[in-house]
Amino acid sequence: MPGAGAFDADWVVPDWPAPPSVRALCTTRAGGVSTGAYDSLNLGDHVGDLSASVATNRRLLREAAGARPVFLGQVHGAELVQLTGDTPDGVLADACVADERGVACTVMVADCLPVLLCDRDGTRVAAAHAGWRGLAGGVLERSCESFGPPAPVERAQGPIELIAWLGPCIGPSAFEVGPEVKASFEAHAPEAAACFRPGAQPGKWLADLPGLARQRLRALGVAQVHGNDGSDAWCTVRNPSRFFSFRRDGICGRFAALVWRV
Repeated sequence: MPGAGAFDADWVVPDWPAPPSVRALCTTRAGGVSTGAYDSLNLGDHVGDLSASVATNRRLLREAAGARPVFLGQVHGAELVQLTGDTPDGVLADACVADERGVACTVMVADCLPVLLCDRDGTRVAAAHAGWRGLAGGVLERSCESFGPPAPVERAQGPIELIAWLGPCIGPSAFEVGPEVKASFEAHAPEAAACFRPGAQPGKWLADLPGLARQRLRALGVAQVHGNDGSDAWCTVRNPSRFFSFRRDGICGRFAALVWRV
């Protein structure tokens, strides 16, 4: 991969069958200049870290990727924005799509699920910040719809086929939620019940966030879904030396997942 030599060895390069024109990356805590709770590659400018450190960390990421990450103002919603080379950081949205080369669709996370998407032809890429609220609110539906009519509707060059990659997030052994979360997913699709199991506290449930995302993507016709399988290796809470986790630490940084065309 061009530019891969500049990546920190701890960062995650997605293992997915993306076309040659698509690059993707997920950072970890490693490779930055922040200290303390933000050690070391904190990319969030809204969590109390020194602004100079965040700026340096973002510059390091941009140089490593060889593309410009566009950082959204994420609000746990389902709004999607089309990115261009002129899109400023901070646009309020939880998903983004781009077809310009060198513009990296980027989402920041510290327990929520980052979802990266591309089409089979490598002409468009997207990223979604899928916490439970955004996921229940339709952020993946908005993201997939941004590629055009769903399969099997034909475009001139053939049917749209999407490929998805799920990044690290809070895992099903750590994500305890209330009954209202379970009910919101079951109201959309009864099969969502399979992604919840009773928690330690009465009335609480352990939610499988990547499992819920896979269900939604399958319903949208996305047959190729790679990455996070719900195991502890992908869990932000269970891997404190590698991933930031708001649920675990409260005050912490943010890592990022990004996808772009070259």
